[in-house]
Amino acid sequence: MSEAPIPEPSLAVTPDAWWEVCQFLHMEADLLDGRDYEAWLGLLDEAIQYRMPIARNVRRDQVGREYTATGQTAWFDEGITTLRQRVAQFKTGIHWAEEPASRVSHLVTNIRILAIDAQDDGSRQLRVRSRFLVNQNRGQTENNLFIGKREDTLRDTPEGLRLLRRELYLDQTVLTAKALTIFF
Repeated sequence: MSEAPIPEPSLAVTPDAWWEVCQFLHMEADLLDGRDYEAWLGLLDEAIQYRMPIARNVRRDQVGREYTATGQTAWFDEGITTLRQRVAQFKTGIHWAEEPASRVSHLVTNIRILAIDAQDDGSRQLRVRSRFLVNQNRGQTENNLFIGKREDTLRDTPEGLRLLRRELYLDQTVLTAKALTIFF
């Protein structure tokens, strides 16, 4: 996770902007929890970067290396094409790790807008930081808990906000889940 100082936004962060972002993130969580993956894909920008670097145990003086960097190994590093493929795979009904389908609950909290940047076309890009807790239950006994931080870039479009970039930082170095099939 970046430890660089947060730059001054070019546009003021207002309570209305914060509310708009909260509503977007909560709606996204509801779509994922409701398994409405097609609608969720509609919230993604065509240029999406969706990445979860791997956490490493490092010395305190090396904390800048705690998570793998772009271009290094990650739990996943995807764009719109692979995200669509994953959704299509769910819809086949023969996805071994998601049949029967997982029950998932997404909790999103500590939502902060770090910056709102004006774009040349008059739109905005909002850089957002939040925390998440995702519970996944499969079958009768399999339960997985994922906790961490997110850094998102949301793009303002005529259709509303769209997720342009998501970087997920799990607060665990070892995953005990049998498969990493859910979306965060």
